[in-house]
Order: sequence, then C-alpha cells, then structure tokens
Amino acid sequence: MAEEKATESPAAATREVEKAPIEPLKMPTVEEIRGQDIWNNCAVRSVASGVMGGGLGLMMGMFLAALDNPINQDQMTGKQQFIYTAKQMGSRSWSSAKAFAVMGFVFSAAECVVEKARAKHDMTNTVVAGCVTGGTLSARGGPKAACGGCAMFAAFSVAIEKFLDRHD
Repeated sequence: MAEEKATESPAAATREVEKAPIEPLKMPTVEEIRGQDIWNNCAVRSVASGVMGGGLGLMMGMFLAALDNPINQDQMTGKQQFIYTAKQMGSRSWSSAKAFAVMGFVFSAAECVVEKARAKHDMTNTVVAGCVTGGTLSARGGPKAACGGCAMFAAFSVAIEKFLDRHD
C-alpha cells in the first residue's frame, strides 16, 4: 500500500495543486450596501471628484510654479525671489485647483448621468462624458472651439480608459 501511494503521489499532488479551494459567497453587510448606495449617487460622486480634482490642481500648481524663474532674477534679492515665488505658487495653485475641480466635477457628473440613463458601464459613457467636459470647458471660445474641445477631450478620455483598461 505504501508502494502504491509512492507511485501515485506525483500525479495526485498535481491534481491537488490544480484544484483551488472554492470560497463561499459572502453577502455584503448593511453598512457596505449603504456605502455603495451613497457612492452610486451622482451628486456625491461628482462633488467628490471635484474636490479631488481641486486637490490635484492645487498640488500641480504648486509644483509647476516652483519650477518658474523670475525674469529679472539677477536683480532680485533672495527675499524678493522667495516672495515672488510664493505669490506665483499661490496664484497658479488657485487657478489650477479651480480648473481641475471643474473638470473633475463635469466629467464625473456627465459619466454618472449617462451611465445611469443607459444602465451600462462601457466606453460609450467615457466618450460622451469626455465630449461634454471638453465642450463645456472650451465653450467660451465659440462653437468651433467647443467642437474641438469635445473631440479632443473625448479622444483623451478614451486613451486614458484604454491605458487603465477599466472596461472589459
């Protein structure tokens, strides 16, 4: 009997390795369901995206302003350069924060509304949301600018989605 197990053990071992244990289905708790319901609200999702976009814009504005050198740097003292850089960081951060907040809010709201209306989660939602966002952000430039913004932002959104591969 020991000899039989010795001869069968390599094949039996591979069968055991191939079979992964099946984990039982876990039902979500009441708190998890409430959290999902709150996050599935388009207003909550849009505001959260706007806040996160504003934070990203704030950080990017600070970083990019820190890389800027004053034009008349040779004639400025260290204190003047520091004050100039701080003012530039503040104004650029605020400007970038507003732009990214609006962009995040509009994109998230458009995608959520389209997703709820279509009852699908696919690339079309991203294209429509990108078009709405690009058109909204460039609408002040006139109809040509709005159409160009729509097309470019939609293409950019699709490229990012393909890169992140969120949709199967």
